[in-house]
Amino acid sequence: MSNTATVKHKVAFGQKVAFGLGMLANQMFPAVLGIFMVVLVQNLGFPGWMWGVIYFFPRIFDSFTDPIMGFISDNTKSKWGRRRQYVMAGAIIMGVAFVAMWQLYKTDPSTGVPVSLTYNFTYFMIWSFIFYLGLTIFSVPYVAMGYEMSDDFHERTNIMATAQWIGQWAWVIAPWFWVIMYDNGPDGWFADAETATRTLAFWVGIVLMVVAMMPAIFIKSESTLDRDYSPMTLKNIGGSFNEIILGFKEALRIKPFRKLCISTFFIFNAFNTVATFTFFIIVYHLFNGDSDAANAGFWPTLFGSLGAISTTFIVIPIVAWLSRKIGKKQAFILSQGISIIGYVMLWFLLIPGKPYMFIFALPFFSFGIGSLFTLMMSMTSDVIDLDELNTGKRREGIFGAIYWWMVKFGFAIAGGLSGVILSIVGFQEGIPGTEQEGAITGLRVVFSGLPILGTLIAMYVMRDYSVTEEKALEVRRVLDRRKALKGSSSAYLPGKLLSIKSGLHLNGATGVNFTGKSTQDIKGLFAEKLEQNLHGLCFSPYVEGQAAGDILSKEQIRRRMEIIMPHTEWIRSFSCTEGNELIPRIAHEKGLKTMVGAWISSDKARNEEEIKALVALAKEGLVDIATVGNEVLLRNELSEQEVIRYLERVKALLPAGIPVGYVDAYYEFLERPALVAACDIIPINCYPFWEGADNNHALLFLQQMYELSTQAADGRKVIIAETGWPSAGQAVESAKPSTENAMKYFINAQEWAKSNDIDLFYFSSFDESWKVYHEGEVGTRWGLWDKHEKPKFVAENIKTN
Repeated sequence: MSNTATVKHKVAFGQKVAFGLGMLANQMFPAVLGIFMVVLVQNLGFPGWMWGVIYFFPRIFDSFTDPIMGFISDNTKSKWGRRRQYVMAGAIIMGVAFVAMWQLYKTDPSTGVPVSLTYNFTYFMIWSFIFYLGLTIFSVPYVAMGYEMSDDFHERTNIMATAQWIGQWAWVIAPWFWVIMYDNGPDGWFADAETATRTLAFWVGIVLMVVAMMPAIFIKSESTLDRDYSPMTLKNIGGSFNEIILGFKEALRIKPFRKLCISTFFIFNAFNTVATFTFFIIVYHLFNGDSDAANAGFWPTLFGSLGAISTTFIVIPIVAWLSRKIGKKQAFILSQGISIIGYVMLWFLLIPGKPYMFIFALPFFSFGIGSLFTLMMSMTSDVIDLDELNTGKRREGIFGAIYWWMVKFGFAIAGGLSGVILSIVGFQEGIPGTEQEGAITGLRVVFSGLPILGTLIAMYVMRDYSVTEEKALEVRRVLDRRKALKGSSSAYLPGKLLSIKSGLHLNGATGVNFTGKSTQDIKGLFAEKLEQNLHGLCFSPYVEGQAAGDILSKEQIRRRMEIIMPHTEWIRSFSCTEGNELIPRIAHEKGLKTMVGAWISSDKARNEEEIKALVALAKEGLVDIATVGNEVLLRNELSEQEVIRYLERVKALLPAGIPVGYVDAYYEFLERPALVAACDIIPINCYPFWEGADNNHALLFLQQMYELSTQAADGRKVIIAETGWPSAGQAVESAKPSTENAMKYFINAQEWAKSNDIDLFYFSSFDESWKVYHEGEVGTRWGLWDKHEKPKFVAENIKTN
């Protein structure tokens, strides 16, 4: 495995600011919307159920359009890239709709006739749907732009911290609209709150529309005209709904991503459920419902504004620093723990007659939401890398849509729930606090208790979040290696065999004729071949929860060896250190022969340990065939001459009679006569699956790989050191992973090898989850037994794919 560090991808500060301005609009619109919503109840007379409906249904609509917008954004072919044009269009729709939706009147200004509550409710609902459509068109591509801006683990946090820092000013500014709205009368800003809302909405909508355009104007993007995307016609978008659902399912199958979504859901939406109560609690608990005594909303404004200032200048810098020092997960858990202290303090510091006391709780309280999106959006970028590793696709739009779908769906629930809570506790606007003390106490219990409960659930969910910095960097390294190998003549890529042997004709299936055979029939043939004893099996030593580099125990090796020993004559191992040296020892105890490998790489110090251990095992009589290195040339970790020098050293050190070879993809030997000459035997890795071969032609591919290698071997014995077929995961061109295809390939390969007296080591004995970080999900599914050491291809375990 390469130790080459990921290339840093630093982003210019101006680009971060442009992205941050988009975040300001993305947060300012809903922040102001939440402030203005008070007017619906306080001044226009909307009952609690209308409040809940208005909160719920437009946001539900928004949440369900997000995945569709994610798919469209991910698949757009344009000289402007995949995102910018949608950000621009969404900004315009949002701005216009926001202005229109707040043009509400108690009395028709042209006729003086009172406007019905039903009319205002219907009017507001229609424009709400248009506004949230614009929000979807804007926000999904906008968030995806942020995920794309860097592939560096810490730079991602810096981008999101900058964006959140700028975005938090929305929550500093927005609460002051309460002061403007309710400072009315002869000497006030406006005649009444609804007039204030109509006027403010115009300026807010226009200004934020321009601000929202900034990412579209200034963030760089590459043309996607040459990308292999489907045309974005209505027919294709409609027909792609199944692909959208599939992308949704694939994303949510990634456990770390599920944890991010669930945690955000509980924290953000518990917060939003009670945030709307801030005005009522301060006015009715601290000032007994007297708005004039509350200075026309000054203290609720100060609550929101100082909380946002705390987030901007205290929380975000500290969280970004903690993320670098202790990791994103630990920074998240610590920050949420601090926020719980803040919610507890708010219970005790909301003191009638002393409104200033709650200020002391705000810096603690602000760690909850302040840390949430800074860290969660950064971690989502890491998960998107993991998805690319699993699927080969970059789907920032889909992941952003799904993540924000969870946020918005929960936000809709929060809005509806807030109306329900107001009804349950019996709170009524206009009645002094002393006359509804029980209702106010109920609101206060919910105000502190619900966010604490949501935060505790989120902390529990995130306790075992697994994408550490080390794993994220390893995933990034693998993705970088994939890109580096693309187009390289030495890469194990689809079509390699066809490019070497132009005379290979794929006419008809070869091997066993499976036509008309059921899954159970194939299972029976598979069982027969397995019971006939294989020549060899590649041994998979790492149990669930382990990865390469962990120390193996004698117990786990012995247990796994006992499972497979009735079915094979040889065992192949890949390393001689970290417990792997126990494999040949236990295998010989069980009467099995061994092909023992020394793992060599660019780590020269470890290479010496491996060679020393291999020689020691050979001198104990535990090595029947020795191999030095596995796919080192394929990984570009050592030169051919370096590999040859290691081979020559080992041959000189081993007892006589032990054949020595180097293992690599079959084609690495075809034009390397010096490497062939340095080997006693030629162990080749042959994977029709990675070549993109249809399963019906896979055996033909295997035969041709072996034939070419035999021609290059100059009389030396050729051993198939690895071959196999995965039972699940992503496809490679025509090569489809499935349980049936895995059994078919196994049956054909074993039949062919036995009939032609070819030594073949099947890959692999057990599924190993740790390989997801190298080859995606498909890398975890090559075993004949699953990760729990149960046989995979038996009746009760087989599902037709």
